[in-house]
Amino acid sequence: MFKRLRPLFPYLKKYRRSYLYGTLSVLLDNGTWVLFPLVIGRAFDDLRAGITRQKLVQWALVLIAVTVVKGIFRFLTRWIVIGISRDIEFDLRNDLFRHLERLSYSYYQRTRTGDIMAKATNDLNAVRMLLGPAIMYSANTLVFTVGALAFMITLSPRLTLYAFAPLPIVSVIVQYFGTRIHERFERIQAMFSDISARAQENFSGARILRAFAQEDAEIASFEKANKEYIRRSLRLVRLMGMLWPTLEFLLGFAVVLVLWLGGREVLLGRMTVGSFVAFNTYMVQLTWPVIALGWVINIFQRGTASMARIDEIFQQQPEIADVAFVHGDGARSPASAIPILGELEFRNLNFSYNGTPVLKGINLTIPGGSSLAIVGPTGSGKSTLVSLIPRVYDAPEGTVLVDGRPIREYPLAWLRKNIGFVPQETFLFSDAVRENIAFGVESATDFAVRQAAEGANMAQEIEGFPEKYNTMVGERGITLSGGQKQRTAIARALIRDPRILVLDDALSSVDTYTEEKILNHLREVMRGRTTIFISHRVSTVRNADRIAVLFDGRIVELGTHEELLSLNGYYTDLYNKQLLEEELETV
Repeated sequence: MFKRLRPLFPYLKKYRRSYLYGTLSVLLDNGTWVLFPLVIGRAFDDLRAGITRQKLVQWALVLIAVTVVKGIFRFLTRWIVIGISRDIEFDLRNDLFRHLERLSYSYYQRTRTGDIMAKATNDLNAVRMLLGPAIMYSANTLVFTVGALAFMITLSPRLTLYAFAPLPIVSVIVQYFGTRIHERFERIQAMFSDISARAQENFSGARILRAFAQEDAEIASFEKANKEYIRRSLRLVRLMGMLWPTLEFLLGFAVVLVLWLGGREVLLGRMTVGSFVAFNTYMVQLTWPVIALGWVINIFQRGTASMARIDEIFQQQPEIADVAFVHGDGARSPASAIPILGELEFRNLNFSYNGTPVLKGINLTIPGGSSLAIVGPTGSGKSTLVSLIPRVYDAPEGTVLVDGRPIREYPLAWLRKNIGFVPQETFLFSDAVRENIAFGVESATDFAVRQAAEGANMAQEIEGFPEKYNTMVGERGITLSGGQKQRTAIARALIRDPRILVLDDALSSVDTYTEEKILNHLREVMRGRTTIFISHRVSTVRNADRIAVLFDGRIVELGTHEELLSLNGYYTDLYNKQLLEEELETV
């Protein structure tokens, strides 16, 4: 069980001094409170001998003093221990987010967003409860029980034995219920992840749902999943409903036993009435710790199950990371930020994705400052090829080179800083247009943002927005058209002033007229940069320095527009089809 909590040890170690203060507060809190029954017992015996105003005031002040001191240290205990749990939750959430940001793209391809969100919210809250209330109540229960036990033995060893007689049964019950609570909570959290994932997908795909009139079907499906979640939760509630009354019954049985046997002790003169009252006060005070024990077990089992789920994320390691290189003297260090000029080379490149060959025997050199267009049928490996340049996927070692050096020798952050990448699937953040264009460039000025927008032929439309560059684009850029989103993404790539510019079918959502205007802007921008762009339109690629035709993962044609037309191959067929389409459109 504690193995599941091992990932929390560094956080606990960080706050060990605070936990020391918390422990001191727990000791003083319960140390004071454990004296309360003794004060009542002695007050009872003293007042039986004769009640006076002075005695009443004296014992009332003592009881008030004990209660006030106990209240002060109870406040400090809660403030310190619960405060630590909030601090650790803060650290853990930051570390979890930082780790998620470092994970490779492939992790998000195989993991649902709803699962991640459930772990980052519901599970993290369960861990916080484990580190705060569970620790605090466990410590209070332990310290008070030990202190009470010591005083109860001094009052009556025989009665103490009867009072704690149900303890072995309690331990068995706790073990039995604890195991089943853990199992059921794990299933509940898994179901909560399913519900979160389903909700996230429905919210993200709201337009598709409405377009296909699937609202009622999705509502019914969500209701079914929600009912299953409630069913599993109620099973846990029933289990907890059995645990607490069982513990209370055992405690009540012990209290009845003490009252019966203790009353006989008083009648036989073996025990004073004050001692008997003090002993029973201890029994009453132990009621909440025993009840809290069931609650703590619940929190502990939930917390350990949730920590195991969170640790699943921490156990995932980035598939793509900086590599440390061994120097001649045996020392290891990361590569330095070597200036990038932009020459690219694919050398005997073979790449497979999930065991399926995607690229086969690619040999291609792209001189720095030149442009290369890539065309080919869907599924031929075009996007995969350009994704190897910023290391979205990692190519086999030595097969992709930048300026004659293996791409892995460049620090990842430095490599990507020198690459402007516009992926096939455009993603915009729920933020202002300006912030989307300036994304990743903290020092971007308004002038630079406008220049980038002009380079992407987007500036004029932005000026027409209600708040111009401060206009919110909505989640995933939903308030913009497909072409506007693509041009905003192009502007985001241009503002980085990259040495290498990669456009993965970045003009597919714009019309031919707008495309021509963008290309005219880009020709000036592309000057001196290595530019690679993928397109299915001949009009987009015809002015590139060279055009590569990719078919079934291989380069089957390579040359200029005129050279490829003379081959009468795939490129010629593509050109003729598009000419025919244009003629039909003009008819």
